[in-house]
Amino acid sequence: MQTLHEREEVMTRPSEHLIRDLGNLDGDIMILGVGGKMGPTMAKLARRALDQGNITKRVIGVSRFSSGTLRSELEEAGIETISADLLKEEDLQGLPDVKNIIYMAGHKFGTTGNEHYTWAMNTYLPGRVAEKFPNSRHVVFSTGNVYPLVPLAQGGCDEQHPVHPVGEYAQSCLGRERMFTYYSEKNDTPVTIFRLNYAIDMQYGVLLEIARQVYQEKPVDLAMGHVNVIWQGDANEYALRSLLVSQSPPTILNITGPETVSIRWLAQQFGQQFNKQAAFAGEEQPTALLNNSSKAHQLFGYPKVPLNTMIEWTAAWVKADGQTINKPTHFQERQGAF
Repeated sequence: MQTLHEREEVMTRPSEHLIRDLGNLDGDIMILGVGGKMGPTMAKLARRALDQGNITKRVIGVSRFSSGTLRSELEEAGIETISADLLKEEDLQGLPDVKNIIYMAGHKFGTTGNEHYTWAMNTYLPGRVAEKFPNSRHVVFSTGNVYPLVPLAQGGCDEQHPVHPVGEYAQSCLGRERMFTYYSEKNDTPVTIFRLNYAIDMQYGVLLEIARQVYQEKPVDLAMGHVNVIWQGDANEYALRSLLVSQSPPTILNITGPETVSIRWLAQQFGQQFNKQAAFAGEEQPTALLNNSSKAHQLFGYPKVPLNTMIEWTAAWVKADGQTINKPTHFQERQGAF
């Protein structure tokens, strides 16, 4: 896979399970924050699934659409678009009442020095959205960063593990969860809290960063020595299917792949792909940010795209000098500073 067209075709190809579940879902689907990294392919995945199942539902994407061609691209794919700044009350109140909402709006990178905006986007706005749509089902994107770093032998945090967010970004994301939980309890609003880390796309993500370092013969930082990853297409499908398990009080789901992935091993795999020797900086620490996603796998099945396939795709992308999104994940961060 070496072109943007091939990447998108694979990422937006729906499974029979998704087609079935969207057929069992009543009402249209609105994605708030569709302009982010995952939103465009999620909207197209939903549209393709509905079309292939001959299911009559609208898919609506909401974003500021302040630059670029994304709005016309989505409309050409059959997705309705609404340009809105959700922090503006008139824009928020002008949104249509839709039965199913995927909440993806938020702010992460650039939090340090701009903490007030992060809290407005990640905590204040979720409360306003939950209050505005008490009768909708919600899938609310959150993050595994709400958990603490844990010993490797623990196998990652499951949904019962106490939260302990480090840093203002993670704290504000827990605030998002608490706001939706408050309104879920108050109004009997069905909600799924979707704790995701880390979604992988050849243009962005942990695998790309490690692959590029190895390819460019730069040392790989081992400070965060282990991670969880999942193909973005699988994460998008899980999010759409999670509408059917939303409830009050909220369903909490960790979303990631089944493996605890060693960064050292990952770099060595890319070294084999590139016929280069991986170099390293530092040593692995005894703790890492790790999630146990077995609950989601029980509900939805294992991810369709396995880890070795993601490695092969990413290596081919790097060798072909494929287009990338220049936004580091900062997965190595252990103090929560983004």
